[in-house]
Amino acid sequence: MQVSLLDLRAQYATFKDKVLPIISDICDSQKFILGDKVSEFEAALAAYCTTAGAVGVTSGSDALIVALMAEGIGAGDEVITTPFTFFATVGAIVRVGARPVFADIDPVTFNIDPAEIAKKITPRTKAIIPVHLFGQAADMSPIMALAKENNLIVIEDGCQAIGAEYDGQRVGSFGDYGCFSFFPSKNLGCFGDGGAVTCKDAAKADLVKVFRNHGQSKTYIHEYVGGNFRLDALQAAILSVKLPLLDSWSEARQRNAAEYAEMFAAAGITEDDIILPKAEANRRHIYNQYCIRVTGGRRDALKAFLQENKIGCAVYYPLSLHLQPCFANLGGKPGDFPVSEKTTGEIMALPIYGECPRDQREFVVGTIAKFLGK
Repeated sequence: MQVSLLDLRAQYATFKDKVLPIISDICDSQKFILGDKVSEFEAALAAYCTTAGAVGVTSGSDALIVALMAEGIGAGDEVITTPFTFFATVGAIVRVGARPVFADIDPVTFNIDPAEIAKKITPRTKAIIPVHLFGQAADMSPIMALAKENNLIVIEDGCQAIGAEYDGQRVGSFGDYGCFSFFPSKNLGCFGDGGAVTCKDAAKADLVKVFRNHGQSKTYIHEYVGGNFRLDALQAAILSVKLPLLDSWSEARQRNAAEYAEMFAAAGITEDDIILPKAEANRRHIYNQYCIRVTGGRRDALKAFLQENKIGCAVYYPLSLHLQPCFANLGGKPGDFPVSEKTTGEIMALPIYGECPRDQREFVVGTIAKFLGK
């Protein structure tokens, strides 16, 4: 048996007949940049995320950059975020000229710890970027309280978490901005790169639209130095077809996660061996990734064993960002963020996509049990 970490072909088969005629229509129209298809998707996304506005952009990475640009965050400013996330979160802060300030993570959710955020706020702090990692919302109530108390902008990095909820509220609707990625591997993915910024203030959404188009609100009249962050009509049309299917796909991932827990228990695998991901009681976890923790220094050996048995798996992420070579100027050193650093040595993702057959997931658990000698 061979098990892929992700296989989107089965999902594609369910909407292929709907999307191909739309792609053909766009090709016939030769209208590829912005336009009605983008506006229609933006309206649907804002309704889904329960925000006043949504702005389609070129990628999740650019969503973060344009949100920072819209707030004028740059040289001399500090932005607090997590050291345990994809590079783009911190890369965006650096690219606008601001200084990233790290706060350690919660060991259960892998998300930024609000108590650690509180320790890092200074007069130079302008924003907080909490990341809703792997599809589970960060602890937003204390984060928003800190932001209000200190007059800080909140930019939610929801690139892995569209549709996730905290206390029944969708991510992307808490902060001033929510940033999403539609990279093909996401729960809502397009056929290339794409992203969006949600805003609970319609005026902020209008400003983001100006910044995404070279800072111009009128043709060739540039109020700001923006960028070319425009979403293609083709990608917007594809996303409009997929958005109504998103919740059913996320529910399938939730079902697979629940079945994994049952399978691990039936195999006699306990938290002494493998720590399974946990969804907090007040959160809707949409499982963009299903990341276990392998204790006892055995993660890399288990990863190799799974790969030998043709089982897809991956490490997200192998190095805490404060230790990345490109951020050496920030002065980070081993031991600065112990929870993040410990997590990088234990974490590993298993196949969780909705169409992954039960017998393949049983094979995954059985192979892990074999490795553990169960």
